[in-house]
Amino acid sequence: MEVCAVMHAQGRPGRDRCVVGVRTVWRTVGDGEFYCPGCGGDRNYRRRTGRRRLVAFGLPLLPRGPVGPVVECSACRARYGTDVLDHPTTIRFSAMLRDAVHTVALAVLAAGGTEARTVRRAAVGAVRAAGFVDCSEEQLITLIEALAADTGRLPGAYGTDLGTPSPYAGRDGFDPRGTALAIELHEALEPLAPHLAPAGRESILLQGARIALADGPYRPAEREVLATVGRALMLCPEDTDRLLAAARTPS
Repeated sequence: MEVCAVMHAQGRPGRDRCVVGVRTVWRTVGDGEFYCPGCGGDRNYRRRTGRRRLVAFGLPLLPRGPVGPVVECSACRARYGTDVLDHPTTIRFSAMLRDAVHTVALAVLAAGGTEARTVRRAAVGAVRAAGFVDCSEEQLITLIEALAADTGRLPGAYGTDLGTPSPYAGRDGFDPRGTALAIELHEALEPLAPHLAPAGRESILLQGARIALADGPYRPAEREVLATVGRALMLCPEDTDRLLAAARTPS
């Protein structure tokens, strides 16, 4: 950026000469790929810092302090604050959305069980629609079995100190109130939620609800999982209850 008084050089029409002003000299300190709001798509960027100087007749004189850092689009040359990098690229956003639906489907299956073919088919359909086109019932069942064995990530059957089984435990022994299962859902959904419109967040919850309802009414374990999904998507409890009730109504 340059702000200066300009005069025309005698005998050289069309050429301008800076008499006095402030000029910014930019230095590139990094680069990468980002979503450019101006271009409306993924572009390369340069992360730049600058220093302002007072200039006279094109000669730098006094320093006027640092500028930036800024993010400059390599295509349109527009400059943005560094917070623009918080927005995922379209490729990254698609991957986050795909992983979110996959995680919700697994969580609902873990809570409600995989015995019913209608449930398995509903889960496969949701995961394929999200982008995992090669997903199969066998793959989901294998993942559920692996998660059941991996007690460090999704703990197995829960009970009280007296050994009484938890009333919320799912068919496969998962307690949806368990910390590890909640962490899985929050890790997949919380980074995505700020970048989704309300309708997008509601859509993910409804996909989980339809999987749970594929073999009948919600089980307590499924309701707990879906409530966790709603919290991770930054939906208020009233909206979550409204959506879960709406999912039961045939369209």
